Amino acid sequence: MHPTYTLFQFIMLSIIKRYPLSILCIALVWYLSIWFMPPEELELPSINFLDKWTHFVMYGGTCSVIWLEYLRHHATIDKKKLFWWAWLAPVVMGGIIEIVQGTCTETRSGEFMDFIADAVGCTLAIGVGLGAKKMWKRG
Repeated sequence: MHPTYTLFQFIMLSIIKRYPLSILCIALVWYLSIWFMPPEELELPSINFLDKWTHFVMYGGTCSVIWLEYLRHHATIDKKKLFWWAWLAPVVMGGIIEIVQGTCTETRSGEFMDFIADAVGCTLAIGVGLGAKKMWKRG
């Protein structure tokens, strides 16, 4: 540890160095969920449940990136850490974002089914992580 860093700074720098893509994905989810508003003249394709698919992909992708960066830096899997940081924390984040959208914005609404789509995306990312682990073990 560098002598001028506090323990908190050292831990934060270590997290940023190990998980830069995960942090970027999380920041992007917050930006897209709270502040980004597509222009009204933008015509979105008429795909059933497009909003739910978007939530599913955003959270599944983010959790997959967390898994992949975790596997890149750890030889063994700590199931508790992965449960807390690669599944539960993103699911809770999705719930918080839905509450913020419903209570603190005028252009967004908080929807329970969006939260469910977030949780399903996070859950299916576990399969991506476990599949990547098996592939890396063979290679």
